[in-house]
Amino acid sequence: MIQTNTQEVKVPEGAVLIDEVFFVWETRFGLHTTMTTKGRKMLTGLDRKGVIEMTRWHLKCEQEGTLDQYTRVVNSGVVGGKL
Repeated sequence: MIQTNTQEVKVPEGAVLIDEVFFVWETRFGLHTTMTTKGRKMLTGLDRKGVIEMTRWHLKCEQEGTLDQYTRVVNSGVVGGKL
């Protein structure tokens, strides 16, 4: 368990700390999940290496403020007309 300023973060069993920034672990379904050291769940995927690489990229874009350049809405989810 890691203590942050205001909360405790429960680190899953078998989690490995990557770059002193986030954890990666294998779920019971064989997927790999990442979580920041502050407890924010990030990505889940099949390939451990790919999940680590994309988590690094995602955090880098957040830090640089460029994540919105790679984000788009595919569908608004609003049904038009009368049902």
